[in-house]
Amino acid sequence: MTDPLAFFSSTPDGFVAEHFAISRWSPDMVNGAALCGLVARALERAHGGAGFVPARLTVDLFKPARTTPLTARTTLVRDGNRIRVADAELVQDGEVVVRAGAVFLRQSEQPPGDVWSRDHRPSPPPEHIAQVASDSSHPYFGSDDHPNGWSQSMLEHQGASRKRMWAQHLPVVAGEEPSPFARAAMAGEPTSLMTNWGTAGVGFINVDMTLVLARLPEGVEVGIEADDHISSDGVAVGTTTMYDRRGPIGTCVVSALANARRQVDFGEQGVFALPEQG
Repeated sequence: MTDPLAFFSSTPDGFVAEHFAISRWSPDMVNGAALCGLVARALERAHGGAGFVPARLTVDLFKPARTTPLTARTTLVRDGNRIRVADAELVQDGEVVVRAGAVFLRQSEQPPGDVWSRDHRPSPPPEHIAQVASDSSHPYFGSDDHPNGWSQSMLEHQGASRKRMWAQHLPVVAGEEPSPFARAAMAGEPTSLMTNWGTAGVGFINVDMTLVLARLPEGVEVGIEADDHISSDGVAVGTTTMYDRRGPIGTCVVSALANARRQVDFGEQGVFALPEQG
């Protein structure tokens, strides 16, 4: 039997993690991208729409989420004319394992005048690098010192240069097409990978993710490019720019803790590996 091409299946007991949701840190943990997608889905379904667009998502990953069923609950904090704020929690075995907050804003006209912005803009892969549903679990990786720019081999990008990632993310829940907001949430969480991946692999594990969007991604592919890594005494901050084929759409920030005892060395794994399917 082939497992669903999704992070979770919806069951009467809650959302059950599929193989693709399993973390590289531990075989009984759910990965951060899946959790971010799940809370974004819950917040948008309960509190989005009516002229409001998601502008910020903050997810606190303070407790490992295991592979037992998860349930989501949300609370409307404020419902104003231009600003709507909501919170969400993922609950597992009676305990909160993830909490999140979202800000939805009403769009309006741009103000007059020119504003400074950085000169460098990340570029997507060439048009011929386009993922299809059957290949959506295999992201492309890029780095400044790679001779061809992009490939699906993680071995080729393990080094000290700037990293980037281009992906079509799996559905959050089997049988559902992910919304642009859910795609952005899932695409933003690997900021920790892009900013903490060095010559010896990744030795930090992120404890949160904050995504700030000027607009939602267009199309099914979303990229992130590392902007900076700052670390001291086992605490790190990483920032990326998120973009689609039209251009930049927002910024993602993560904080992370050293996890050197479980260092993940992608140089030993080569091409991005999928979990074995039953």
